[in-house]
Amino acid sequence: MDWRNYITVSPMICHGQACIKGTRIVVSVVLDNLADGLDIEETLKSYPSLTKEAVQAAINYAAELARERFIAVAA
Repeated sequence: MDWRNYITVSPMICHGQACIKGTRIVVSVVLDNLADGLDIEETLKSYPSLTKEAVQAAINYAAELARERFIAVAA
């Protein structure tokens, strides 16, 4: 899956934050829901304009960002 088909960044939408195309749902909100333990179905109920593919695209987007950056973790 190419997350670029589902995620957009525009300074005119959501202050330039990555969001799901055709919505004003920022990717970080989708990821926060999943990180807080909501499953995909619960997230879809909370945001009816989302699709399973869009949620998967958000995960893929986050994975790509994680590969590109190193974050120091205190031991």
